[in-house]
Amino acid sequence: MERDLDETEGADILMVKPAGWYLDILAELRRSTRLPLAAYQISGEYAQIHAAAANGWIELEPARDESLLAIKRAGADMILTYFAEDAARKITAESCASS
Repeated sequence: MERDLDETEGADILMVKPAGWYLDILAELRRSTRLPLAAYQISGEYAQIHAAAANGWIELEPARDESLLAIKRAGADMILTYFAEDAARKITAESCASS
């Protein structure tokens, strides 16, 4: 497995890309390594969610949140995403509201 080679070569973090399409790989890595896992939600995933919302097929915010939650639940310690600013604003607003 490529993970073994990365770990042998001294990787500090393992990355899965594209995150949403490889949730199974991410989950398997989580079970098999102690290294931190990064997941990169590529621009295509971001664009698909926006396009579906623009066509009225889904609601943007719940779909965004569910896609990020699925990546986290699969085992990611960190998520690189084009939704970062929006997600950070939501988390900050929720944190302030609960204080």
